[in-house]
Amino acid sequence: MNHSKYRPFQAVQINNRQWPSRMITRAPIWCSVDLRDGNQAIPVPMTVAQKMEMFQILVRCGFKEIEVGFPAASLTEYEFVRRLIEEGLIPEDVTIQVLVQAREELIERTIDSLVGARRVIIHMYNSTSPVQREVVFGMTKSQIVELAVRGTQWIKEYSAKLPGTEVLFQYSPESFSATEVEFSLEICEAVVGAWLPFYPQTMIINLPETVEVAMPNIYADQIEWFCSNFKHRNRVIISLHTHNDRGTGVAATELGILAGADRVEGTLFGNGERTGNVDIITVALNLYTQGIEPGLDFSDLDSVREVYERCTGMRVPVRQPYSGELVFTAFSGSHQDAIRKGLHAMAANSAETAKWNVPYLVMDPADVGRKYKEVVIRVNGQSGKAGISWLLECKCGINMPKAMQAEFGSVIQPKIDALGREVTAEDLKAMFWKEYVEREVPYKLVSFQTNEDSGTHYCHSIITLNGEKLQSSGLGNGPISAFINSLKDLEINVSVLDQSEHALGVGEEASAIAYVQLQFSNGKTRWGAGVDTSIDNASIKAVISALNRE
Repeated sequence: MNHSKYRPFQAVQINNRQWPSRMITRAPIWCSVDLRDGNQAIPVPMTVAQKMEMFQILVRCGFKEIEVGFPAASLTEYEFVRRLIEEGLIPEDVTIQVLVQAREELIERTIDSLVGARRVIIHMYNSTSPVQREVVFGMTKSQIVELAVRGTQWIKEYSAKLPGTEVLFQYSPESFSATEVEFSLEICEAVVGAWLPFYPQTMIINLPETVEVAMPNIYADQIEWFCSNFKHRNRVIISLHTHNDRGTGVAATELGILAGADRVEGTLFGNGERTGNVDIITVALNLYTQGIEPGLDFSDLDSVREVYERCTGMRVPVRQPYSGELVFTAFSGSHQDAIRKGLHAMAANSAETAKWNVPYLVMDPADVGRKYKEVVIRVNGQSGKAGISWLLECKCGINMPKAMQAEFGSVIQPKIDALGREVTAEDLKAMFWKEYVEREVPYKLVSFQTNEDSGTHYCHSIITLNGEKLQSSGLGNGPISAFINSLKDLEINVSVLDQSEHALGVGEEASAIAYVQLQFSNGKTRWGAGVDTSIDNASIKAVISALNRE
């Protein structure tokens, strides 16, 4: 590795920058470029049918501006645009956008594809960075400006083919982030000067971070410098289009909004060339978790992900912010304990005005269609008693006393480690049953009868010890104490430290589970658990369980 062959990107000279002290208070205008920028970056481009399904999911999410393709690039792209228009598939509040280079024959075909549309954004671009000008195109700055102005004029001329269509023009100095800000300003002012005298309505200037070449604060400085020096600022919408080459596309977008941008282009889940475009879902939900209405609906994010993966053939990483399978999941024991306590505290505060405040969860998983019981806490070898207890409580209805949770956790942790995988609620229930409920050696309950007279309980029980029947009787202030006293006939001396019980189900097949903690004459303590349709029998089985575990 030879770092000396690289050079740092030069900072923008800006005095009294304002963006660091600003706050984002409202969502930008959103434009999805999934059907163009995203589509061109996948190994197998989407078919017309797949693009149609993606278009429908974008509409469902609430996008009002959707770049639907590059109609001059291929027959598939052209046919898709025509189908949207001819079949009336574009909602009245949605504007389609198409991309085209500053070339006359491409502009003419692009305009032809839009005949009959209600409202369109024609997005023209040409490259402006030094390496593009000098190495790729071999053109001077003045030639680059001339090309952009000529392309603008061609769009004006050919737009005459679109009577009744509202045409909005968008210009992008491609590779803006790697272009001298002074030259970006020069070419954009030339383009706006060529367009606005003929079309006085607002146009869009898109300032793309086509390749992320510097830290996001540099991009923010570029945006603020441009906005401050652009003489047509009140006549244009400033748009961002960031990529993720340095892994900071979201940060660059957010700082660009602070710096004065009005609009954001991006894709679902960050699909796009190289490391991808900015993930609009992340930017939108970042706003949402700050109490800002994002203007996009991701309340059923899993179904959006399913359509995206099926249509594009791409996969959403399990750690993708907000969207990934594991982003709301805690395996760590301390995290699980904190989340569980936070969720219980939120449940106890039912006020509608209560603010979300749960450790390790920046947002409520339910807001994007996730269910706590399925995603929040999962168990593997790194998990602790809190996660184990949560899973048993939520999935199996087993609500162990707190002191018992620690005992069970220490008992089964080696077993979980030995499995070497994530364990399910069914795995944990089977372990619990084997450790407590199914313990019938050396003692096993055969029968238990109790009668109560004036608050005193009398019991008669038959148990087996290694298969040999033993009978005992006793008195107490309840069934358990009577049974404990009856065990003295068998020279078993124990005392009850804790006990609880609850229902496991409802209906005719309902059963109860009881938990009992015994202390033995040597000072040791053991928990036991028993299940039966009779709560008394469940409690006695729990005592037997604890005896067998000791």
